[in-house]
Amino acid sequence: MPEMQNKVVSWEQVMEEFEAMSKDAERVQRETLKKILERNAGTEYLQKWGLEGRTDPEDFKACVPLVTHADLEPYIQRIADGEESPILTTERISVVSMSSGTTNGMQKYVPWNNDLLSMSVEIYRVSAAYRTRLFPIRSGGRVLEFNYSSKQFNTKGGLVACTATTNLFRDETFKINKGNKVLPCSPDEVLFGYDARQSLYCHLLCGLIYSNDVEFLASTFAYSIVDAFRHFEQVWQELCKDIKEGKLSDRITVPSMRASVSKLLKPDPDLADEIHEKCKNMENWYGVIPQLWPNAKYIHSIMTGSMEPYVRKLRHYAGNLPLISADYGATEGWIGANIDPTTSPEDTIFTVVPSLAFFEFIPLQWHQEDWKVESEPVGLTEVKVGQIYEVAFTTAGGLYRYRLGDVVRVSSFYNSTPQLSFVCRKNLLLTVNIDKTTEKDLQISVQKAVQLFREENVELLDFTSYADMSTDPGHYVIFWELSDSVDEKVLNKCCTVLDESFVDPGYVGSRKAKTIGPLELRIVEKGTFQKILDHYLSIGAVVSQFKTPRCIKSNQVLFDILNNGVIQTYFSTFLS
Repeated sequence: MPEMQNKVVSWEQVMEEFEAMSKDAERVQRETLKKILERNAGTEYLQKWGLEGRTDPEDFKACVPLVTHADLEPYIQRIADGEESPILTTERISVVSMSSGTTNGMQKYVPWNNDLLSMSVEIYRVSAAYRTRLFPIRSGGRVLEFNYSSKQFNTKGGLVACTATTNLFRDETFKINKGNKVLPCSPDEVLFGYDARQSLYCHLLCGLIYSNDVEFLASTFAYSIVDAFRHFEQVWQELCKDIKEGKLSDRITVPSMRASVSKLLKPDPDLADEIHEKCKNMENWYGVIPQLWPNAKYIHSIMTGSMEPYVRKLRHYAGNLPLISADYGATEGWIGANIDPTTSPEDTIFTVVPSLAFFEFIPLQWHQEDWKVESEPVGLTEVKVGQIYEVAFTTAGGLYRYRLGDVVRVSSFYNSTPQLSFVCRKNLLLTVNIDKTTEKDLQISVQKAVQLFREENVELLDFTSYADMSTDPGHYVIFWELSDSVDEKVLNKCCTVLDESFVDPGYVGSRKAKTIGPLELRIVEKGTFQKILDHYLSIGAVVSQFKTPRCIKSNQVLFDILNNGVIQTYFSTFLS
């Protein structure tokens, strides 16, 4: 469990410390658990389970049960309601983080404290050290970040509540300690402007003002960068006008944002003409990022899991600029760092940082219609390469043997600590009968189908799915939003290709046995997925934390948005 220290640490020192830790992961794990349990021995939760001060992993696992967020929710709610007794941590909790709610449609509170801040600093430093070794950056350069903050509000008990990313963005200690030697292009007033569209415009404008100083581009999720450049295609001429005249567009109405960006904006006709000339001659916006930011070395963002479908479009904008996937974590805490920035987003694996939490891995096997636990959880150094596990961890933030709900595969070991690839969210599967279609399976199927209209210069803007059990037999429904119209014959073929591209034996066998019906493809009107984003923003989510749900289970609001947008419907002819 890392301690926060305000000091400058060299990248070489960070890598040396991580190398040593990775070679002795079991000892680090025991020490991490001991620190967590000693610090919180007097909490109501740990006393309830009769640990009586013991800190070894064996007694801990024998006494304290595995839990989900639902099990801890009553305790967290009491904290949010203002109860000051040591419930989950001895350190008083004054801030709670909120999840995005895009996984299951429900936002949840997670306690936030200085230890979680320290964890964030450590993993940022680790991945930045390996990244900077390959891509050295100029001290004093800039980063063009497409990040956004959520509004803060107070819980019933007076605690500050906001998204986990907002907690990080607001913390001066995090800014000092995470190790970046670059400055953001946008002032804080843009990040904390609370109007996502206005913030996006200002991010682009500030990035253009500092175009020669930008060392890399970044965002929390890849979606935000793709969204930014889709927007850039529409507003680039207006941005050029702002730079040429030195006057900010009237579209920016948030006073603090307008004032801060106006201070940066001076008339620069030469820069405006240069940008205008580059954009005017751009062919389908391919490589726009290195064209406009010639000194940028890479793009850094989460590009795995539900972000993988945006990678192709991001590559289009990035041209030959390397794409580096960011680290693996969740609102509840961090798990692994990407220490090999040479790998493509699709092949990224995450090296578990042993000091971030006490980790357990629950062996899983698919049985019938769900993941089933095969045996008791194993420790960090006891996992087996090739095996599928659910991640559980114990953090300094008051989560004990907490099941994260992520399914991972152990790809390899880095010294004595495992390297993981993300498989899926445990509860995000398409399943009708004995089939188990993961998010990755869905992505592969969609990628094959869209090849049929790739040459028509039509883009798949976004997609999602659900298992329709209202029919007999049940069947998969895929929603697509397209950038332009596609011939009906092509879409009919796309529907069949989607269906025949699912290779799970349970799905193929069930389709042949007609216990799963033909796949249905529903085309929705443009703007439908923007309405989904708007819905999540209206309930407190933030753009930089947004993930399009790839599988909808029971969210009626999303069903209504999607079904109200349907303009065409097709059924597969596979096996008919």
